[in-house]
Amino acid sequence: MKNFKLKQIPERPSKPRNKGLTMVMDKGLSYREAEDLISVSGDYVDIVKLGFGTSYVTPKAMLEAKIKLYQDNGIIVYFGGTLFEAYIVRNQFEDYIRLLEKYGMLHAEISDGSIELPHDAKLDFISKLSKHVTVLSEVGSKDVEKIIPPYQWIELMQTELKAGAWKVIAEAREAGNVGVYRSSGEVREGLVQEILTKIPEEKIIWEAPQKAQQTYFIKLVGANVNMGNIAPNDIIPLETLRVGLRSDTFSFFLGKGAKFVGKKK
Repeated sequence: MKNFKLKQIPERPSKPRNKGLTMVMDKGLSYREAEDLISVSGDYVDIVKLGFGTSYVTPKAMLEAKIKLYQDNGIIVYFGGTLFEAYIVRNQFEDYIRLLEKYGMLHAEISDGSIELPHDAKLDFISKLSKHVTVLSEVGSKDVEKIIPPYQWIELMQTELKAGAWKVIAEAREAGNVGVYRSSGEVREGLVQEILTKIPEEKIIWEAPQKAQQTYFIKLVGANVNMGNIAPNDIIPLETLRVGLRSDTFSFFLGKGAKFVGKKK
């Protein structure tokens, strides 16, 4: 969507995109709020995650209506990974598959951020589930005390992609203070840059709920970096960051030496 003609604006691919994805957190939006989100920001939203276990407590008719609304508007929608973990810890994997079928879900997230799940078992779940739906696999723990070394992040991502995941999600929680971030929200830059030496950038969705984190990834990877856990009210602001129309990235896409040149007196 372009309202004005400006030079040196980075190109953003149109939907459906395979890179430059924006994944938004729906933590309990009403149907009307979801409609409003689409009316204003639909062109910029690729994925909606029904956060953690919110879909369990959302009124059934509302849940069904929102899923259909998102899908009818070309937006991928899936249940949060925590709901998957809730089923797995109760040994209800087959019930989870039936749940996806019941609600017409075409995508699912597999994660182990809140439970101890042997990696071989996680890979098996990815392989099995990918026969039914498109799988996104989340890597990293929600435990702030659990620090995963870079080589292990890379190994986990590689094997999960090989097992059948479409994208891997770098864990950060909705607050952006674990996983690839320190508790302060600061990016673990060495970790991120090492991951990118081995994992193709288009295969990773970086959870980046904070503006400083979004700015970091745009400057590191480019306008079309995949980012997730974006709040509904931050969709348009994020898009301005992506195309250099916010102070944080304003000069990033202009090139060196760009400056205002007025008429000579």
